[in-house]
Amino acid sequence: MPLGRTTAGTVVWVMMAMVRVAAQSQTPPSRPLSLEDCVRLAQAAPSSVVIARQQAEIAHYGITQARAEFFPSASLSSAYTYNSPVNNSNSRDSFSFVSLNGIREYQAFLMTNLQIDTSGRLRAGLERARADQDAARAGLGIAGRDLKRSVTTSYYRLLLARHLVQVDRDVLAESQSFEKRSRLLAEHGEVAQADVIKAGAEAAFLEQALNAAELEEKLANHDLASFWTTDVDTPLSVMDVLADKLAPPETAADATPFLGRLEFRVFDAQKRGFLADVKRARADLLPQTSVLFQYGIDSTRFTFADRGYASFIHLDIPLWDWFRARSAMRQFRLQSQQVDVQRRMAERTFSRDYRDALARVEKVYAQIAQTETQVKLSEDNLRLSRVRYEGGEGSALDVVTAQAQLAQARSNYYAARANYLNARADLEVASGR
Repeated sequence: MPLGRTTAGTVVWVMMAMVRVAAQSQTPPSRPLSLEDCVRLAQAAPSSVVIARQQAEIAHYGITQARAEFFPSASLSSAYTYNSPVNNSNSRDSFSFVSLNGIREYQAFLMTNLQIDTSGRLRAGLERARADQDAARAGLGIAGRDLKRSVTTSYYRLLLARHLVQVDRDVLAESQSFEKRSRLLAEHGEVAQADVIKAGAEAAFLEQALNAAELEEKLANHDLASFWTTDVDTPLSVMDVLADKLAPPETAADATPFLGRLEFRVFDAQKRGFLADVKRARADLLPQTSVLFQYGIDSTRFTFADRGYASFIHLDIPLWDWFRARSAMRQFRLQSQQVDVQRRMAERTFSRDYRDALARVEKVYAQIAQTETQVKLSEDNLRLSRVRYEGGEGSALDVVTAQAQLAQARSNYYAARANYLNARADLEVASGR
């Protein structure tokens, strides 16, 4: 086989292989974003959830610090002291201060200090740290729940805006078709010029409504995309769930499911924290004990031969600090009582929110069937109005009115479905789920 033909065949084979690899390496088209995908993207981006997660981590380190108080601490200490000799003495070896060991004193200690929690101050500090951690964990759950609810609202807002744009486009196309038909009939003298004006006016109104709907669609896209990106102008590809079959409302099995909301965990943690502060303030009225152990050198010469050890037991008994400690105890008790008041207020508020959400779900679900009937009747009304107008039995005003009625009916239909999905999301929050 000639060399040129072999080279050409090799080149062709290599090019075919490259095309095949390129085709395989192409990124497949990304699927539309579901609500769960949007929530996951929002939680991964910097948000209040990230801050709450960091706050929970901060509270965890607070427990580590509180536990460390129960263990002995060790340190190395060294010092050099010079004491002036007695002025009226002939000997330079006579030091002037009896409390010192000599003119030159060397100290080098390995010290271990252990707090014995006889007053309960350390245990109260640990209880306060645990209460702060529980509050931070509940706050993390609340932040995640609120972020999910906000993303859900924006998600359904975008879907509703896109459906309303399509509704206005369809009705505008119908209105423009009727306008052309009426103008054609007017040119042949079959209808009055007033019919053309009415049809044109209705088309102008619908075109303005379409512009407003397109602006709302763009703003809704910005709102949803801003949860995880700065490129908010690029249209998002999201799954359309407004046309899916909607599940009916669930029957409430518990009369007070709102008591499981995370806010009540925050109240419990806050109260336990203030009660721990009461114990910590009471500890200032009780004796506190500590033990100190030293090993090293305390001598007038720097030599390891003079080493030794010493132990000290320190007992601190407060005598004149009662007013401050009792005032602090009363202050923290009042704060814990404030938490009880806030909890009772929240029970009434959350009970109202739960009942409102439950009623909204039931009523909006019933409205969906009504809007479906409205759409069907409005479509029939428009069709019959066009037939009567074409037959010379109806007026252009009837057709224009039927067009506006159909646009409103379709808008009500999609708005009811979006409101139902939002109401279900509100019910989940109000139920503590």
